Amino acid sequence: MSDRATEVALFRYSLVCHAADVSLSSRARGALVRALAGRDHAGPGGEMVRVSRNTIDRWIRTLRGGGFEALKPSPRAANPRTPGEVLALAEALKREDPARTAAHVVELLVSTGGWSPHERTLQRHFVRLGLHRPATPASTFGRFEATRPNELWVGDALHGPLIAGRKAILFAFLDDHSRAFVGYRWAYSEDTVRLEVALRAGFESRGVPSAAYVDNGSAFVSSQLLRACAVLGIRLVHSQPGRPEGRGKIERVFRTVRDQFLVEVAHTTLEDLRALNEAFAAWVETVYHRAVHSETGEAPLERFLAAGPPALPTPAELHEAFLWAEKRMVTKTATVSLFSNRYEVDVALVGRRVELVFDPFDLSDIEVRFAGRSMGKATPLVIGRHSHPAARPEAAPPPTPSGIDYLALITRRHTEELARGVNYAKVGRGRDTGPSAGAGRSTRARRGAAVGPA
Repeated sequence: MSDRATEVALFRYSLVCHAADVSLSSRARGALVRALAGRDHAGPGGEMVRVSRNTIDRWIRTLRGGGFEALKPSPRAANPRTPGEVLALAEALKREDPARTAAHVVELLVSTGGWSPHERTLQRHFVRLGLHRPATPASTFGRFEATRPNELWVGDALHGPLIAGRKAILFAFLDDHSRAFVGYRWAYSEDTVRLEVALRAGFESRGVPSAAYVDNGSAFVSSQLLRACAVLGIRLVHSQPGRPEGRGKIERVFRTVRDQFLVEVAHTTLEDLRALNEAFAAWVETVYHRAVHSETGEAPLERFLAAGPPALPTPAELHEAFLWAEKRMVTKTATVSLFSNRYEVDVALVGRRVELVFDPFDLSDIEVRFAGRSMGKATPLVIGRHSHPAARPEAAPPPTPSGIDYLALITRRHTEELARGVNYAKVGRGRDTGPSAGAGRSTRARRGAAVGPA
């Protein structure tokens, strides 16, 4: 029973933890609660459930008042109607042979005593005693598929080849329904900054998913990623350590990347990460996205765009989502410190715990927020560091000449198609048209994957 209560509490916490943030304004919290109440969620048992706004509000109040433990459901206090000796006999029969089902134990009780409680009563009794056989999640979760594009993105990192003497790492997000790459980026560091570059490129070109399923790597559990998902209304789900169920699709795609792309990288010369990202974008858009998938029977990009172009977030929404935030206490002199820098804030905030919101690459521009409201800009007094410690630029070596090979051929073909204005929304439907909104979005996706910090 305690395990079940913990599972229920974890589900409730994952649902309301962002909405319970005291720094959210009433309007922001209301919008987040409405969004949560307007879609289905994977419940504690794996079934899809929908939670009402009143229930979400009640869970928020419970979390604030009593913490995580208060979210656990209270045990039933009803007096049992089944005689204790009958339950004891049922327990003995179950312990004698754990393979006996509740229905079979009912038959045994009826045959020996002439009466038995309902099999559901025995099932609940066996669960309380820890005698039940828990269902294996892999048998059902492994065959799950999202019903529509942007319902679920699966993200992971792939360790790749050495480029200019350093290991390259691919951050990639896959749309579960179509198997299309929705965001990708090769980098030298497996950190949140490089992850956000891949994710932001995906948001700009493919829209915003309802949920993102990622592992427990340090880049995927950062507070910055949680904030970005909370701002855009994305439910961030982490796989349990040692249980990779649900990650089979992206692992299979990574095998395709190794077999079709990385095998060719070993036979060519790519002078830096920019060349690697350009070659990978060319392979994704001209080869992988156009090949018919063996399981869906459709090309990934065609399946992704079957219902029409996705709704894209506004630049203002993206800017807000990818700002970083830190909490600081305002001193008696109306100043705050942040990464060796000191700033002056409004004197009305003295003694208050405020939120400092900033671009990780520019610590000279800090916005101060309190109780979900903007309190203006912080005035820099002492600037010892101009960027966040995690926002480390990665210098690329000078370019060297490259030969003619497979990756160069598909990159050239990709560039030629961009020059002609190929509409990738029409790929696989027998016609190519001139520049369109669909082509613009695909172009931004490819460009987004090749710019920004390495």
